[in-house]
Formats: sequence, structure tokens, C-alpha cells
Amino acid sequence: MPSRPPEPAPSHADADWLRLWRQPGIGPKAFLQLLEHFGDPGAALNARDAQLQGAGLDARARRALRTEPDETGLAADLAWLAEPHHHLLRYDSSGYPARLRDLPDPPPLLFVVGDPDWLRVPQLAIIGSRKASAGGLDNAREFAAHLTTLGLTVSSGMALGVDAAAHEGALQAGGGTVAVIGTGPDRVYPARHRALAHRIARQGCLVSEYPTGVGPRPEHFPRRNRILSGLSHGVLVVEAGLNSGSLITARLALEQGREVFAIPGSIHNPLAKGCHRLIRDGAKLVESAEHVLEELSDLAMPDWTATGPREAENAPETAADDRLDPEHQQVLDALGHDPTPLELVLQRTGLTPDVVSSILLLLELRGYVTASAGGRYQRR
Repeated sequence: MPSRPPEPAPSHADADWLRLWRQPGIGPKAFLQLLEHFGDPGAALNARDAQLQGAGLDARARRALRTEPDETGLAADLAWLAEPHHHLLRYDSSGYPARLRDLPDPPPLLFVVGDPDWLRVPQLAIIGSRKASAGGLDNAREFAAHLTTLGLTVSSGMALGVDAAAHEGALQAGGGTVAVIGTGPDRVYPARHRALAHRIARQGCLVSEYPTGVGPRPEHFPRRNRILSGLSHGVLVVEAGLNSGSLITARLALEQGREVFAIPGSIHNPLAKGCHRLIRDGAKLVESAEHVLEELSDLAMPDWTATGPREAENAPETAADDRLDPEHQQVLDALGHDPTPLELVLQRTGLTPDVVSSILLLLELRGYVTASAGGRYQRR
């Protein structure tokens, strides 16, 4: 991204937008309804009750506008905005992402940490379980890195699990990444991702519709998801259970006319069941980055010619397995690519529990095997 000129100081108009956005009970639809009727937030804030009723506001929203503005919160917003690399994108500004304008409830304001120009380049959202398997995390990182090198910007929600792995993959590949967060721009959630947030701000941007001081609340994340899918041209679901919030994002993406992709997994893996449902409902089954680019090739670099990450037919299993001694090979052969319980490995090999446990540990340390939840093991 080219360097941006210095941002102008916050204006009186910015203050009116922030003041209206902080009024309790005024959501995106009511805000834009007022903006369309009155022309600017300041006029809406000063309007009489009859004028607000004429604008179509219900009694609850009109009462909200009669409460005293949150001047303390406004002062915190303006102080935050005065800091370097902090930006406010208003719905009426040229820098506001065009793809969000198509939403039925676009956020009136976007708080951005980093370079907001990343919001205007082609994006693919990579999402999935917070409790992903080791293989799911590998897929998220490798797909993100590969797609980044082909000209797409990876976006996600900076949550634990797949989200963080996708951001990491994009950053390690030298690309930018966009984190759509469910808190105010001055908060990092989860807190353990503070260092990751700083890296994203340096190499991409973080974006939120929530003003400063707003912490994580359960209802924020479904709302956040509409922005994540709205910014992107497609959504790739790596691993997701049937109750995963990733399915909400995928549904929103379909409603918004975005492409939805899903990586299949074992029929025994509960984290694959959400992906399988998406595939049954029409999502594109993805085994490589090429499958994504078949739908989004007009957005990527024109000279892409590469196989996707971790394609099974390209994995050098035989060459690697030949270096194992017979007992280690026997245990590895007893494992499939599905998570396998220890009891089944014992049954298949006829070896003692001590021997099998020792061999599994060595295989895991050498990168042949990964441990899954519930004492299960699977081949990498």
C-alpha cells in the first residue's frame, strides 16, 4: 500500500456524527434514516419531536435522541482520532468501502487502526472454529499465505483458532490483512492477541463500527460478521461445528451475494459438520487455493499458476514413511487421516499401551502425527 498523506484534524462534523452514533437506541438503520431526512447528524440532533416523527422514527428512537449526549465518550473518541494511524470513515466519505453501501444496515461510521486503503482492495474472508484442530489451523495459515501471494487480501475476525491462523498466514507471506473486530478500536479481544493486533495495524488494518471504550459483548459478534462478509468477495470456512458463528457469517455472505467456500473434513470430526452442511446447501467444496480462484480469478494476479496448499495427492507420504523403523511404521499405518482413539491403535497394532504411547509421542515430535481432542491422533 502507498503511504497516505496526514489525516486532517477531527472536524465539527465528525463530532456530530460521533455524538449521534453514541445515542442509545440509534442503530445503523435509524442513523441513516435520519441522515437521509435531515442531511446531516447535527440537524437531526437539534430536531424537534414532530420533525423526528416526520422522519419516520418510532417513539423509542425519539426518546433516545432526547437524552443528553455522551460528551465524555465523544471526548474519548476525538482524543483517539487525534492519534497517528487512527481514522474515521463516515458513510458520506469517499474512502468508505463501496461494498458496505450495499448492505441493508451499513455501519454509519468505521473506526480504523492502520491503513484504511486496505478496506478498498479485493478481500477473501477466512473464518472457522475458535477450537480448531491442528490440521484446521495449518489449512487456515496455508490457504491465507497462498491466496495472499496471488493478490487477495485475507480478512478475518481476530478470534482464537482459525481467525488468528488466517491473519498469521497472510502476515508471514508478506501481505496485508484486515481484522474486523467486535469491540471499540481501543480494545483488543482476546487480550492475548495484542501483539497480533499491533502487527495487523502495521501491515494492514483493524476496523470496527463500535466507538472507543466498548468492550466485547455476545451480541456484537453477529453484527460484526455482516461487515466481515460485506467487505469480502467470498468467505472460506475452514472448520466449523453445527453451532459455529462461522455459519452465521456464511449465511450473511450468501444473502449479500458473496461466494461461499468450505473445506471438507472427516465425517467423524464434529468440526467438519458445519462445513459439510454448507456444502450440502450449495457452498463450493474447496481442496486447494485453485478452487477459490476458479470463482475469484478476476480479482487475483493474472499470472497465477500454482497448486493449492496441502493437496493430498502431492504429499510426500511414502518418502517420509520409508525413514521410519518397522514398529513406528506399524503405528503410523494404524492411523488414518481421521482422528483415531488410542484404543483403536492398540487394537490394530497389538502393541502394548506404553510402547504405542511412546511411539505416538515420537511421531508427533517428528511431525508425522498430530494429537486431537479426546486422546485421538491422526496423520498430518
